[in-house]
Amino acid sequence: MKFEQLRTGRINQWIIIHLRYLVGSAFFPSGLIKLMGERFTRISADNPIGYFFEALYQSGFYWNFLGLAQVAAGILLMTQRFATLGALMFLAILSNIWVITLSLSFSGTWIITTLMMVAVLILVIWDQHKLLPVFNYNKASTVKEYPDPDNRWIIAGVVYSISFIVLFMLNPAKGEVYEKWLSILIALIIAATFIISNYQAYKNRKLAIHP
Repeated sequence: MKFEQLRTGRINQWIIIHLRYLVGSAFFPSGLIKLMGERFTRISADNPIGYFFEALYQSGFYWNFLGLAQVAAGILLMTQRFATLGALMFLAILSNIWVITLSLSFSGTWIITTLMMVAVLILVIWDQHKLLPVFNYNKASTVKEYPDPDNRWIIAGVVYSISFIVLFMLNPAKGEVYEKWLSILIALIIAATFIISNYQAYKNRKLAIHP
């Protein structure tokens, strides 16, 4: 019952939707760099961290594959409709990244990856009702239905994904510019979707009072 109350709360749904946007967007910069065949860091190979990334970079197609997997996971999360699959992909990829940052003693990065791990675990738990039947081997089970994000959130996620990729492709070497316009874009879309959501709720209440 507690999970059902948590899952149906409007504020909770709004938080999860935007947590998906936030977590999904986190993979775009590093994923696109790998997908385009560029080096992720300029740290010298004399450093264990630099040596590790240089070895991955020199692996060729595997480096591109890592980038493709990251971008695909980000897109799936941001579409909302396929967010469960995106969260599982993100969990698999991020688990590796998290362990790497811990084992190579990344300065401060392990804190960021740990917070990301907490965020993606929240997203997986949010969709636990879709995953539980997988563990009910040879047992009849049904998936509990909960309201999913409607079309405006799905459209916003598609706009996010396309915009992030286009911004990066236009300015792949200028991270500052990318981050600046990315921040503005995120703020505008969140504000727009929040206004639209509340306006629709206001119209529904008005119709309920004056049918």
